[in-house]
This record gives sequence, structure tokens and C-alpha cells, in this order.
Amino acid sequence: MTAKRILVVDDDEQIRSILRSLLEREGFEVAEARNGEELWEGLRVGLTSLVTLDLNLQGEDGLALARDVRSRLDVPIIMISGKSDDVDRIVGLELGADDYITKPFNLREVLARIRAVLRRYEPNHRPVSEAAPDRELLTFDGWSLDAASRVVTDPAGAAVDLTTAEFNLLVLFVERPRRVLSRDLILDLLKGAEWSPFDRSIDTLVARLRRKIEGDPDHPALVKTVRGVGYVFSADVGRR
Repeated sequence: MTAKRILVVDDDEQIRSILRSLLEREGFEVAEARNGEELWEGLRVGLTSLVTLDLNLQGEDGLALARDVRSRLDVPIIMISGKSDDVDRIVGLELGADDYITKPFNLREVLARIRAVLRRYEPNHRPVSEAAPDRELLTFDGWSLDAASRVVTDPAGAAVDLTTAEFNLLVLFVERPRRVLSRDLILDLLKGAEWSPFDRSIDTLVARLRRKIEGDPDHPALVKTVRGVGYVFSADVGRR
């Protein structure tokens, strides 16, 4: 199996060296970047599984870089910063980061966070059980979802490729139509052990799901935001 490639973006050589040593010991391939230019070069030259991005790159806006990466690529981003301000965390996560770690950090925690984020991006592939006589198909707005085989098809009948986390979130919504779900409840229902205690990355996951199932992700018709609370799946759901 090909090793997952982590791109470490930090202008501090010591931090890059520490993270490289940690990740290579755990079997990851590591590339380094000191600034935005090297970040884009690193993304161009190899398939990147995850980016760790220091928000305080000398002379550059790490938040702007994160926003640009997220707008162009569906690659996981973990922001690393010396700032522990909750506002910075929230802004970073709302821009599309999957997690936020403050310096000084614990290496075992960094490794655990990286693995958790990578799990969320794993392709949704699971063998179909041969013994599933009572399989139920859920339908909504022309779409169909087979939870047993973990297959989602669009109104044209084409299978849609969702990651494990995206599929699990869609199942959660489809099984609770027209019910307002808070972020905390969604975390609990998704088995929150893989998510950080301070978590706005549910918003990132919802945004990723919208890009795959909404006709216009900027004006969603299926997964709607309930301001200050969470989300609601607004379509009627059928079962057959």
C-alpha cells in the first residue's frame, strides 16, 4: 500500500523537522514547504493526503492560504498556530480547515488528530453482505441511498462517490428528515471519538457533502443551515 503523503507547511525549520521525524516513524511520506509558493509547488508535484498549515507564516496570511487551498482542492487541512484564541479557531475552521492545533503541541495528539482527519476522508468502500434480504432503500428528491451496500445514486441513476464520513453524515440526515440537529447531537450520532472536543469541523463536513449532493451548494435545498443551532434535512424521505 502506498504511504500517505503529508505536506508540512511551516516557516520554522525546527517544527518541520520535528513533524517530519514523527510522521516518517509512523510510515507517512513527508514533504515540506516554508511559504505559500512552496505549498502550491508541493501540491502540484505529488498526490497529497493531508496538509498541516502554520497560520503565522512570515509575511503571509495563513488563513488566506487555507481558503485558497480549500476553494481549489478537496484535501484535508489541519491548521497549526501559536494563537489559542477561540476566534482564530472558529475562523480557521469555518474557512474549511478540518482541525486546529495550537503550539506548543503534544506529538501524540498531533498524530491522533492527523489519523482521525484522514479516516474521515477515506473512500466509502465496504463489502456488500450477501445476507441482506430485508435491505431498505431510502429515497429523497430523486436520489436513492442503500445503507446496506453503502451506495448513493443521483436522480440520473449515477453512483456518487462519498467518503466514509460524508456517507455516514448523509445517512444521519436522511434517517431524521425535517428534524433540526444541533452540531453537538451530530457529533454524538457520528461517534464523536474521532472529532476534537472543540469542533466546528462538522461545518466543513457538511460543506463537502453539499458539494456532492446539492445542485447549488451555495444555496442548499437539501441540507439547510439553522442559524445558531445546526442543520436540518429538508427533503421528504421515502422507503422501499
